Amino acid sequence: MQRRLPFQVKLFLSLVGFSCLLLALLGGILYHVIDRQLHRDLGQRARVQASEIALMPGLADSVARRDVPAIARLIQPLRTQSDASYIVIGDVHENHLYHSESPERLHLPMIGGDNAEVLQGKTIISMRKGGIGVSLRSKAPIFNPQHQVIGIVSVGYLTSYIANINAGLLWQAGLYGLLLLLLLFIFSWIFTRNVKKQMFWLEPKDIAQLVRQQKALLEAMYEGIFAVNDEKQLILINRAARELLDIRQPEKELIGQPLEKIVQTPPTFFAQSDMPENSSVHDQITVLNQRQMIVNRVPIELEPGAGSGWVFSFRDKNDINTLSSQLSQVKRYADNLRMMRHEQLNWTATLAGLLQMQRYDEAMRYIQAQSEGAQAVLDFVSARFTSPTLCGLLLGKFVSAREKGVELAFDPACQLKRIPSTISETALMSVIGNLLDNAVDATLKAHNTHAPVELYISDRNQELLIEVADRGVGIEDALKPHIFEQGVSSKPSKLHEMAGSDHGIGLYLVAGYVDQANGTIEVTDNTPQGTIFSVFIPFPAPISTGPSDE
Repeated sequence: MQRRLPFQVKLFLSLVGFSCLLLALLGGILYHVIDRQLHRDLGQRARVQASEIALMPGLADSVARRDVPAIARLIQPLRTQSDASYIVIGDVHENHLYHSESPERLHLPMIGGDNAEVLQGKTIISMRKGGIGVSLRSKAPIFNPQHQVIGIVSVGYLTSYIANINAGLLWQAGLYGLLLLLLLFIFSWIFTRNVKKQMFWLEPKDIAQLVRQQKALLEAMYEGIFAVNDEKQLILINRAARELLDIRQPEKELIGQPLEKIVQTPPTFFAQSDMPENSSVHDQITVLNQRQMIVNRVPIELEPGAGSGWVFSFRDKNDINTLSSQLSQVKRYADNLRMMRHEQLNWTATLAGLLQMQRYDEAMRYIQAQSEGAQAVLDFVSARFTSPTLCGLLLGKFVSAREKGVELAFDPACQLKRIPSTISETALMSVIGNLLDNAVDATLKAHNTHAPVELYISDRNQELLIEVADRGVGIEDALKPHIFEQGVSSKPSKLHEMAGSDHGIGLYLVAGYVDQANGTIEVTDNTPQGTIFSVFIPFPAPISTGPSDE
């Protein structure tokens, strides 16, 4: 199996390779520029020297007389001070009268073929091959007093000399380039290490896999989730959020849009006045697109204390209420079963004791007494109510109240043969169960704990009527307008309770279910004390079908 290089190593090698290529390209350009500039400078230097030598006093007379020793005495001191590769003096016939490097070439023809313009009185710069090699040279004419050309001055720099200068410059540039390359190596390694750190030391394929997993996880969640940046622009939204908020646009069209254009948000949605903007908020009830939601807000912090956005998760409040109701109902069923089991154990223990003492007649009377009481309640509930779930609830509440010392009395006129279509059976169980629990608790707080809790359920007169009356401690007048608000409880005499406690949710759920069923609740004082809760849920009117048009 071929081993793949880590991302950090590949990035480092890529940066190093690109840096080397860039430095080589820059070196080539630099060498070309320096070489051209050097040729230009040396050409001009040779031109200046050739022009000045041609104007030397006495040189024209010596050339006119072809006095070679005199010419050598004039030029030799200049040759020792000049950096040129050679200095050559020729006559009008293009023969050497002086050659600083090759004296044996005296009276021999000058090589290069570039003297025509000079003999016409022009000063030139050319690159030609001469007697000692290829050189960059400048030639200037020598004039007599009559301004006639009588000789030629040639000052040149051999290409080998120019190459040596270029090599020296290139060597210096190479040292700087190596130093720069070393710095680039160090920078590339630090840069790649920092990039890998920003990526949490993960490989790109690992990051891609995490992104795909995160996307799948968000889309699979039932809870709505969206995220915004510090400018309150949408950066993420899942399928459940679009469904809950009834957003029809695809995710790609929503990303980058201001949240206010997508979700109708209240002013306190992002931050509350009593808490910092970057703090977390849990279980906040707010309205999103005309729907009540329970929202959690968590800040996105790339660095500690530096917020760069928020993540919001939310659920429909009705779903939360339904789940809470179902959980409360399950807990009530479990409590009822526990109480029934406890009572059954007591009954069995009593019966076993009577039998062990051989008091058979008393045991028979005890069995008949227990059976008659339980059977009477069972027969009444089974005959008056058609819902098995409601029968089980009422039997459980009867046993639970009796174990607490409170009697649950059923009105003889009770009847429930049908349930309105506007309320589910689960919701109806929650309404009746919560009202009975509150009545029993209120009765236990009163001095006269023997007073019964009365229940009346009727489906007559095109509405479902539920009345629960107790003779307990009652409800304070200041509390009545708020009794159905979340977090407010009628059990302790306080106006406000923490919503996260066990109090304050029962009547809130009751009010929610009744409101959804288009019903009403009335709270009145009982005589001589206590409270009566009356729930009215109308049956939907039947849809009349008139005669069809022929």
